[in-house]
Amino acid sequence: MQIGIVGLGRMGANIGRRLMQNGGHQVVGYDAFPAAVKGLEGATGATSLEDVVAKLEAPRTIWVMLPAGKITEDTIAQLGKLLSKGDCVIDGGNTYFKDDIRRAHALAELGIDYLDVGTSGGVWGLERGYCMMIGGDAAQVKRLDPIFKSLAPGEGTIPKTPGRERADPRVTEGYMHAGPAGSGHFVKMVHNGIEYGLMQAFAEGFDIMRGRNSDKLPQDERFDINVADVAEVWRRGSVVSSWLLDLSAIALAKSETLNEFSGKVDDSGEGRWTIQAAVDEAVAAPVITAALYTRFRSRSDNTFGEKLLSAMRKEFGGHIESVVPEHKAKDDDK
Repeated sequence: MQIGIVGLGRMGANIGRRLMQNGGHQVVGYDAFPAAVKGLEGATGATSLEDVVAKLEAPRTIWVMLPAGKITEDTIAQLGKLLSKGDCVIDGGNTYFKDDIRRAHALAELGIDYLDVGTSGGVWGLERGYCMMIGGDAAQVKRLDPIFKSLAPGEGTIPKTPGRERADPRVTEGYMHAGPAGSGHFVKMVHNGIEYGLMQAFAEGFDIMRGRNSDKLPQDERFDINVADVAEVWRRGSVVSSWLLDLSAIALAKSETLNEFSGKVDDSGEGRWTIQAAVDEAVAAPVITAALYTRFRSRSDNTFGEKLLSAMRKEFGGHIESVVPEHKAKDDDK
């Protein structure tokens, strides 16, 4: 199939590469930085949104992979003016689900379909594939199934869950139609909220183990635990084995002390939105809330566990710590 991709950053470019390599799809790529367009080898480069639209055949599909907020809002609004009835806009970023609902209604008035695709896989997606949670019109999701199937990880070696023989086969491939507009990003939002809690639990546990050699403890109760070895052994047969543990092991193998990280842990919004949804629904979410608040606190005082949080974010998503100037940090604490 033919598809346009707007936003060729870490994930956008790799989505384009996987579509070309894994399904032979034709990609028209555009980014505000020409070097990013040139770097997507095999794709047809575009110089503007107008150029993307001109190089696609109807019905056109354009995947927007930009940071949530004004840049995505402005881009989709502009595409609404350029596209025609029957075309489709996909937002694959981490947009707030209520914004998806509003955009879907606005584009529907123009006869343009809108899909929100919660996309998980980070910088590893090119190799491993992307887990996708899709919201929007079922017919449009079906039409674009070859795109989603090419991007998804596939069934792989994970055993099927007993009793799911009659369930949607797409989920065992690593993608799903979650429901109407907004539902895809809603599920991805909660996914990221859970991720906060899981990451925090690992960070605290490894911090506890590393702190066991403290001179504040009785001599015979001190243990010099090799936390890199713990991460590695837990990957094999442990009930807490997971991809986040794999990434922790990778980070600790590179540097057991993690001194290259400050421990100031950013949040990109999904944790806050998940907690707001919990408030709206009167659902208790103490673990996710505590994990988010710990990230807030990390920006003024840091522990080894928070350095591990930063290390995990770098490993799965290529997230680089933002260093807050001392004077700004003081202002923010007021």
